[in-house]
Amino acid sequence: MTYLVADNLPTEPAGVRFRNALEAGGILQIPGTHNGQAALQATRAGFNALYLSGAAMTASMGLPDLGIITVDEVGFFIRQVARASGLPVLVDGDTGYGEALNVMNMVRSFEDAGAGAVHIEDQLLPKKCGHLNDKKLADAHDMAAKVAAARKARRHLYIIARTDAAASEGMDGAVARAKLYLEAGADAIFPEALNTAAMFREFASRVDAPLLANMTEFGRTPFFTAGEFQDMGYKMVIWPVSSLRVANKAQEELYAAIRRDGGTHNMVDRMQTRAELYETIGYHNYEALDASIVTTIIPQAMGQRD
Repeated sequence: MTYLVADNLPTEPAGVRFRNALEAGGILQIPGTHNGQAALQATRAGFNALYLSGAAMTASMGLPDLGIITVDEVGFFIRQVARASGLPVLVDGDTGYGEALNVMNMVRSFEDAGAGAVHIEDQLLPKKCGHLNDKKLADAHDMAAKVAAARKARRHLYIIARTDAAASEGMDGAVARAKLYLEAGADAIFPEALNTAAMFREFASRVDAPLLANMTEFGRTPFFTAGEFQDMGYKMVIWPVSSLRVANKAQEELYAAIRRDGGTHNMVDRMQTRAELYETIGYHNYEALDASIVTTIIPQAMGQRD
């Protein structure tokens, strides 16, 4: 997808397209895409929705995932991923960037940027990655108020409520929070940092709603495939930071090679070629578009004097 030259740009709102993808059958596989290039590559691989992780966005800016970026900064990432791919994007909304009114502003801003869905979590600032220890939870009713505010503000955005309660309040606490958030208007639930197949199955058996699973590496959740999550009762699965991790590791090896070898000659076989890059970004399509545009010449009116 090259959004300036594409003849099949989406006409339906992104939230509608996200719902359609979710209802198409099976489990919706949503890979993390931390920039526009990753979005193009994921689209070419055949995915129908994409994910923007708060951890990936902040890490790409050289910052930790502690809820310290702004709505406008996230909007920059949303615009490039949504425009590059033409796909509905699920966005990590952290804790909503404040209280109820801030959540409403976030929802409208994300919709305007092109997001199709958002998830909001029930942590207190400074929030942490869901797979770390000592997370501080918000009051469940305060979180429910944020969900209600998001529902009131949205025009089409699909709203997913994330709960981090399993680690500190157990399964009963996580289930109770999920039901409260559904009553407040959430479209789906994201139970974070479940660490066994039995926990995933139990949560799914007790919460009657579309459920999102998080298959992050180096966390509390064992490796499961999309099919395994589907069998456990989940409708969506994200791989939030995988693209960034692979890219960062490759960059680290590149810089080490330049420092060691005095050049990139030993890394060329691991690089995307110029031809592959141009094909991915549609370089020649943009050139053709540019060549097709003829400058308009405004004629002088008859009898006009100098």
